Amino acid sequence: MTLTSGGGSGLPRSFDSPSNSFYAVTDDDEGAYDTITHTETGKGVKLLFSKSKVYVHPSPSSKDNIPGYIALLQQKPAVGASSSNDGSSPSAADLLLAWVPESSLGDSASIYVKVDLSEGDSPPRQSYLVPPPPTVTSHSGSVGAYSFAVPVSAVYSLLVRPPSVGWWHGSIIINTKSGDSFPALFFHDNECQSTILQKKKLTKDTFDPFSEAGKMFWGADEVLRWLRRYVKIEKSVAEPNIYLIEPTKDDLNAFGSTPTTVNKGKGAPASRDAEMDPFVKFVKETGWNIMEKFSQVTTFTRRAAQDLAENPNMPPQVKKLLKNSDVQNLQDEYDSARIYLARWAMGIAEQSERDKKQKMYTVKDVLELEDTDVGEFELLDAASSLSLEERRKPVTMTEWNKFFDPENGRLIKTTDEVKERIFHGGLDADDGVRKEAWLFLLGVYDWYSTADERKAQIASLRDAYYKLKHAWWERLDGHGGEGETGEWWREQRGRIEKDVHRTDRHVPIFFGEDTPHPDPDSPFADVGTNVHLEQLKEMLLTYNEYNKDLGYVQGMSDLLAPIYAVVQDDAIAFWAFKEFMGRMERNFLRDQSGMRAQLLALDQLVNFMDPKLYNHLQKCDSTNFFFFFRMLLVWYKREFPWADILSLWERLWTDFLSAEFHIFVALAILEKHRDVIMEHLQAFDEVLKYINELSGTMELDSTLIRAEALFRKYQRAVEAIDKKENFPGPRKSIGSASEAPKPAAAAKAKGKDAEALSKVITPELRKLLSRKVEVLPRKTVAQNGDGMPGK
Repeated sequence: MTLTSGGGSGLPRSFDSPSNSFYAVTDDDEGAYDTITHTETGKGVKLLFSKSKVYVHPSPSSKDNIPGYIALLQQKPAVGASSSNDGSSPSAADLLLAWVPESSLGDSASIYVKVDLSEGDSPPRQSYLVPPPPTVTSHSGSVGAYSFAVPVSAVYSLLVRPPSVGWWHGSIIINTKSGDSFPALFFHDNECQSTILQKKKLTKDTFDPFSEAGKMFWGADEVLRWLRRYVKIEKSVAEPNIYLIEPTKDDLNAFGSTPTTVNKGKGAPASRDAEMDPFVKFVKETGWNIMEKFSQVTTFTRRAAQDLAENPNMPPQVKKLLKNSDVQNLQDEYDSARIYLARWAMGIAEQSERDKKQKMYTVKDVLELEDTDVGEFELLDAASSLSLEERRKPVTMTEWNKFFDPENGRLIKTTDEVKERIFHGGLDADDGVRKEAWLFLLGVYDWYSTADERKAQIASLRDAYYKLKHAWWERLDGHGGEGETGEWWREQRGRIEKDVHRTDRHVPIFFGEDTPHPDPDSPFADVGTNVHLEQLKEMLLTYNEYNKDLGYVQGMSDLLAPIYAVVQDDAIAFWAFKEFMGRMERNFLRDQSGMRAQLLALDQLVNFMDPKLYNHLQKCDSTNFFFFFRMLLVWYKREFPWADILSLWERLWTDFLSAEFHIFVALAILEKHRDVIMEHLQAFDEVLKYINELSGTMELDSTLIRAEALFRKYQRAVEAIDKKENFPGPRKSIGSASEAPKPAAAAKAKGKDAEALSKVITPELRKLLSRKVEVLPRKTVAQNGDGMPGK
């Protein structure tokens, strides 16, 4: 940027102004305002307002955050232009709304700090001049580490999102009249000294660090207050977080018929500048009701569900819901997540009718049945009674070998003894015991087979695998064949190709591309591949051939990768994966009935174990438990580190307590974060974001301890209910009139008994106690799978 002195002032040139210099002058020396001017426009800049610790977040990692200042600058009008209509205050064309990173401030850093910490409600008498940032009216690419300044006259609106739980830092997005939007500027108020001081002052003066509207003060309140001094701002009624800058009548009509007007000038009353995000408010107030209405007039085919957000008949609020970043991330990862949204909406009315017809027991009811004086059920009691020190050490190869007869290799322990050890301790990660033990846990090996029988079985399975592989290998010559079947096969192959190249690439065995790609038509042909990625593709294509009823569905590669990484034998890993899929098929049905059943079980379990939490989630429109969809779909694959996933899965495969123990893992996660959810999260959007951001932060062992404690409490509660129903209390003889119950008491008791009889433990809840793995009938898979046409 080239800077000159003098600009268009007509004053004699006395000296050249260095590009990074600044001058502090009084209003009496206003002529010196021209000492810094822009070569092309002849405009100089005066710093009116600045706010520190305003960040750009160029990536999800906080390490990449760029700190800077948001500032309001006044530039000298171009030659011959008037500064304002009345000559007393700058016009919107004279003002710049700017963001300047700290790293580029240079010598002017102290001026930005001084203006930031100034306490006046109006511009200081002394004028602070700073180098002008680059003036732009549109944004392309990332802001990066560069300054930018947008003429206020070019700003169409500001999107202001206040800080809240789920949106930890409030933000402002600048939208220009050209239709462009600049990256969000995040206010880290806990780091900004001026905001901290202003909060303290409010506390001291009013004993309340809130604005007049009763909301918490934050940095963007000051930005809007300063803008109001110079330009007219209208707050949208239709979108309460949108602030229109000097809007036209058409703008006002587009954003609501009765917007709240904020008068220009010093007399404008103070008001709350940023309320609840409109999307959050919409979800909180209407939840899925509009989805229910929409489902009544729309047929959700697979393709229609995938294009839901782009449907031209979709109400704008629902479009916004489906395009929310957190919902979108889930939808992008798994096609079935988008279908689930539609399917769940369809089932709302049906489920609500079922709920009206019956009540379910809660833990509070159990306490009443047991006539205890313990009071409210406390979830943490059992969890705190166990400790990490009480967990057993992992099963090593040495210990594993002791489970079997050294002569014939047959198991000499009971299966429950072995499963209990694995359930509580897991398997050693380093000595190779998993490679053998997983084949028992998954059902490839019979628990009481001999070593010779297992050896013969391996040879047989290897032959069967290569025969299946040969069946689809022949399709390669004809690119899958002709007609509908050929089109289906090519689609499946392309989906597998895409998914494998993004599955667990951080794991060493799948890392890198050191081999030329064998398929020149692959989208990854130029990138290359490695032998293990190709093995994954071949196993998934083979499974596609084996299970023609189901076909390949996104997420399956997530289930196969850990098995192959441990077994490292494609033929044997394939059959282990086939056994795992026996219990996981229900997760990948086209109608999502399997996922809905698990989420319904979680819904009822939370209601049973913690009615208060359940009621709060109802108020948040979150009892669809969509935020657990991904976790249950691929068994927490994205929530825990790779090493923990291997340990978690082998424990779940034991079915030691329940074949549905993964539901109690979800309950344990909810219970761990119960207080935060109930105290701070008020809407579906907030709950979804909070739960999603737990990924990679949870500790496995403590989660499993808590899950087991919750399971045992649940088990005891069900047993107490069954005991009460099977063994009613003894009848009391009435020996005299004085012992006769009072009519009111009798009526109350009768009513209580009738209520108790009307309550049930649903089949979904009872199933959680079963150790039997649910395997779907082939007819069900064929009807609801996405398999080969005309098979």
